[in-house]
Order: sequence, then C-alpha cells, then structure tokens
Amino acid sequence: MSEILYLSIYQPLFNLLIFFYNLVPFPDLGIAVILLTLLIKGILYPLGIKAARSQKEIQEIQPEIKKIQKKYKEEKEEQARKIMELYKEKGISPFSGMVPLLIQLPILISLFQIFRRGLENEEMKHLYDFIAAPEVINATFLGIIDLSSPHIILAILAAGGQYLQMKFTTGNKKEEETKEDSNDISKKMQSQMTLFLPGFTFVVLLSLPSAVGLYWIITVAVSLFQQYTIKKERHKE
Repeated sequence: MSEILYLSIYQPLFNLLIFFYNLVPFPDLGIAVILLTLLIKGILYPLGIKAARSQKEIQEIQPEIKKIQKKYKEEKEEQARKIMELYKEKGISPFSGMVPLLIQLPILISLFQIFRRGLENEEMKHLYDFIAAPEVINATFLGIIDLSSPHIILAILAAGGQYLQMKFTTGNKKEEETKEDSNDISKKMQSQMTLFLPGFTFVVLLSLPSAVGLYWIITVAVSLFQQYTIKKERHKE
C-alpha cells in the first residue's frame, strides 16, 4: 500500500471504525461498519446526488441521441461530435456518474485491507494518539454474523441490492419497443451488465470478509434512496 493511500484513506478509515466501535454502548463491529458507511455516504452525498441527476438527464435525452446515431450512422466522428454538442446544450456531463465510483474504489480497497489484516492488538499501531484502543474487538454483527469471514447471506443481499439499483437506474420503459430498438446493441449490453455485475459482486464477496459485504449493502441502500429522491424530484418538475 502506498504511503499516500495509507495516510489519506486507510489510516483515517481505520481510526473512524475504531472510534465508532468505542462509541457504540455494546461492542458490535457491524454497527461500527454501518455508522462508518453512513458517514462516508454522507460526505459523498452531494456528488452522489449530482451523479444521479446526470444519469436521469441522460436517460431523458436518449430519444434525441438515438436520432443522432441513426442520422450519422456512417459518420462516427460526426456522430460523436453531435452527441457531445447535445450534452453541452443540455448542460449534462456524461462522465459525472463515474466520479463517485472512482472515489469509492480506494475506500473499498482500504476497507478490504483493514478487514483482511484483522483487528488484532498489533493492528492498533495505526490508531491516532487520541483514539483509545479496545482491549478486544467483537467481530460479530448482532451476535450472529462473523464479519471477519465471508457470509453467503450478506453476499446475496449485496448482489440483490445492486441488481435493484441497476434496474432502478435503467428504468422500466412501458412503451413498446420497435424491432430496431430490441436489436439495439447498447440495450443488449445494458441488459447483460444488469445481470453480470450483481453476479460478479456475489462471487467476489464470497471470498472477502463479510464486513465488506455489509459496507456494500448500506452503500447500495443509500444510493437507491438518492435515485428515488431524484426520480420524485424530476416527476414534480
């Protein structure tokens, strides 16, 4: 792990986790993970809302994008230029949805490192001077799930939540699709990714400490809330 990643993300996350663990009246690592996740999502909430709005706006201009793609089918450079002009005209950044993902990736890697190394006494050397080191870390969640080991139920919940999030993002169109639309390559890829990513998440979480799965479940739940908020906001408009 690089020194920059350690000082800027790993060590602060480790200290926050122990801080929340000490804060909870009863020792429960799962509650500490949930509090840490909510804090992270709270900090990233403005970026998440912006990304969700951008995704919704991109969905709304899909008919115009399709017209451009059809009109400039044989002129790929002109097609790309016209689409970018449309984004600019509508005030949409097509890459804004990637920012929260890029920020969350090093956070996820750092959390994985924290739980992979374990929370034994020797790891308490990463604590700041003002954070008290617990004598023992209770690695169970609600006295049931060992967060230091993979857990199939949390993996299923995380994968299921991601599937719902992707379905909610893409939306279910009530209009009948034409034959041309049903053969659209982008639609097929989108449909495949809706199934592939949750499946990939499930397989990966089966090999990771379930604390990572718990973090992912809470992250997805907050993201679904953000998307629901944006949907209601756009509906009122």
